Amino acid sequence: MLDRILKLSLRQRWLVMFLTAAVAGLGVHNFNRLPIDAVPDITNVQVQINTDAPGYTPIEVEQRVTFPVETAMAGLPLLDYTRSLSKYGLSQVTVIFKEGTDIYFGRQMIAERLQQLRSRLPTGLDPEMGPIATGLGEIYMYTVDAEPGALRPDGQPYTPTDLRTIQDWIVKPQIRNLPGVIEVNTSGGLVKQYQVAPDPGKLLAHDLSLNDLVSALKRNNDNIGAGYLERNGEQFLIRSPGQVGSIEDIEEIPVARHSGVVLRVRDVATVFESGALRSGAATRDGKETVLGTVMMLKGENSRTVAKRVAARMKLVTDSLPRGISVREIYNRTDLVNATIGTVTTNLVEGALLVVVVLFLLLGNLRAALVTAMVIPLTMLFTITGMVENGVSGNLMSLGALDFGLIVDGAVIIVENCVRRLAEEQVRVGRQLNFAERLRVVFEGSSEVRRATMFGELIIMIVYVPILTLEGVEGKMFKPMATTVMLALFGAMILSVTFVPAAVALLVSGKVRERE
Repeated sequence: MLDRILKLSLRQRWLVMFLTAAVAGLGVHNFNRLPIDAVPDITNVQVQINTDAPGYTPIEVEQRVTFPVETAMAGLPLLDYTRSLSKYGLSQVTVIFKEGTDIYFGRQMIAERLQQLRSRLPTGLDPEMGPIATGLGEIYMYTVDAEPGALRPDGQPYTPTDLRTIQDWIVKPQIRNLPGVIEVNTSGGLVKQYQVAPDPGKLLAHDLSLNDLVSALKRNNDNIGAGYLERNGEQFLIRSPGQVGSIEDIEEIPVARHSGVVLRVRDVATVFESGALRSGAATRDGKETVLGTVMMLKGENSRTVAKRVAARMKLVTDSLPRGISVREIYNRTDLVNATIGTVTTNLVEGALLVVVVLFLLLGNLRAALVTAMVIPLTMLFTITGMVENGVSGNLMSLGALDFGLIVDGAVIIVENCVRRLAEEQVRVGRQLNFAERLRVVFEGSSEVRRATMFGELIIMIVYVPILTLEGVEGKMFKPMATTVMLALFGAMILSVTFVPAAVALLVSGKVRERE
């Protein structure tokens, strides 16, 4: 079988060279599609279910929210296990699916269960699924800061509430719409609120309850539409705008009528602007700030998405109020570039070392170049295999490549062919013609190819057990084993097709062999 492949490669040498160039071109194309990251993503297939429960203590959250949600998730298809966290005002249930489960299938199953569950939860609580991201989804972090001495248009200094408002209404929407960005989380600052502090004495004096005040606020903070009137072919919309927009609007809301006098919110409560309750803060250089964290959609190229975010930040800066700046504090691109730089340095230095050693040992520049060409061709073949198998390029996968293993078979074939060509020239006492050169190359390749192929197959078999690993170990080491096996397979194919054809075409003229 090997002899037939060798004969076909030598007979159709130009076709072999064309197909090799086509595979190389496909590898170049797939190189731009290869997901690049620093390390393998070891996150399991999980979906988080978050429920805001304002005013609920941890025990109440556990009893009335977390337990019902966990119970509702029991029996999901491909479910592995669940875990939960109950805090003041927050319930978080994490649903873990078995490896290989499609994340969108899992989210669809959870959405169906949540739809049935909502009627059994306390009124006003609405469970929501977290973003489609992984543990390595945090690709970009930035802070929104006020420059020293910066003032608002009203002449007052910027407050943490102002910074949070700028983040939520100016910065975040522009980043959130970028391709590959699934979520932008915010930490620090204060969420702007209009708060109503009732006076219990005044409420009692007018025979009112807190529910009366709450109902009045709800009723009088809405827009009402009554259709339209048509006149002369035009539509005139009829509406009653009732949505409040300032402290004064809230103070004017009527609560009740007492002794013929309309009681308004200002008569029984104090309205003021403040921030929502929070359980943490963000600081930079000892000063409070607002921190934004950009989350990447699962499966996206982290370096590409981080570059998009960094480019958009330059445009965001132009839309900020005077005195406000956005400063980058973490960019995944820097980490990925550092990792790629390490891998690239190792690969380039290794390839150059192999070429130098081949030239010194073979004593024939063209033969050494033919052997060295196996390195980039194998890399391009491997990249195509990585893209098709969903393996990302990272320190574990690309860093595991050994050029000594890759060119091992090609070195033996080329060295043996050079030796046989030199000996044949000495025997006939002249330079060989093309037909003779093809015969000698075939004999030289056939003589050693079987032994070298067995060596490559044995090395590939050594990596097979790694493919059976599961969990974190599997996610960490499977990309390495897959990449090495793809590289060895590609080198093995090239050694019985491209290498003999290239030697027959390029290693011509007088050939000398030395110890």
